[in-house]
Amino acid sequence: MGIVVVGSLNMDLVVRVKRHPRAGETLLGSDYETHFGGKGANQAVAASRMLGRPAKAKVRMIGRVGQDEFGQQLRNALKRECINVHAVLPIPAPTGVAFIAVDENGENTIIVSPGANHRLRPENLTPAEFEDARVVVLQLEIPLDTVRRAAELGRQAGATVILNAAPVQKLPEKLFEQVDLLVLNENEAQGLTGVAPASVEQALELARHLAQRVPAVVVTLGEQGAVWAGSQGSGYQPALRVASVDNTGAGDAFIGALAVALLEGQALPEAVRWGAVAGALATTRVGAQPALPCRDDVLARLGQV
Repeated sequence: MGIVVVGSLNMDLVVRVKRHPRAGETLLGSDYETHFGGKGANQAVAASRMLGRPAKAKVRMIGRVGQDEFGQQLRNALKRECINVHAVLPIPAPTGVAFIAVDENGENTIIVSPGANHRLRPENLTPAEFEDARVVVLQLEIPLDTVRRAAELGRQAGATVILNAAPVQKLPEKLFEQVDLLVLNENEAQGLTGVAPASVEQALELARHLAQRVPAVVVTLGEQGAVWAGSQGSGYQPALRVASVDNTGAGDAFIGALAVALLEGQALPEAVRWGAVAGALATTRVGAQPALPCRDDVLARLGQV
């Protein structure tokens, strides 16, 4: 199989605004758009595109959608990306929805209604779904107990377990024990440690601190790039300079490229470089999955960072 992604599938409802509203304020925005999303589905698509063609059967998605039009559309979209969706099951609950506002600087705010995603329970996961996995990718838009069980099954299968700690929440120590690589942005790093990195140097120090709890850590810094720490030391990866229009999905592009690089035997510093390029390219288009770059686009720009 290669990569197994356990996580959320959402329909993104996106509206563009000049600026984000203050508390109690109403603003007029653009016509809304619908895009396929959810951190889990986005990262599965990002990985499949980074694998190149043919990517068939190299990525498996495990999740839940509703027995509604949104759910059917999301499953079909993953199929078109050559992703195995046998474990993406429709259930009697609404499909997850994300309400996204994007300002004129490309910065976004997101409210997620989890719906069917929160019905994915630990007992729904089976060892058979992980037995051929080499990399397992997890996020936190599904129940935490389910994330823990997926990490355990990934470890039992001998896979590298990547946890994208988003959206931020308090994590149990037993989950850290099952994770090989922790990936988080500045806000999530602050949520876990109480420290807001104000510079690359502070982010590096924070990554080294977190690497005492897990084998390796990556902290993404938006347009500043990313830092990493682990058994191979620590370092800083500058970002690719692009004209950003929408940051939605940039972190998911980073994760997908990172996962594929590790799957293909790249060391962590090089994998972070792949992620930095993919994440930057994802900001040059509107939406989450529509903006995720393909392998050739990322490899062509690696020499620029």
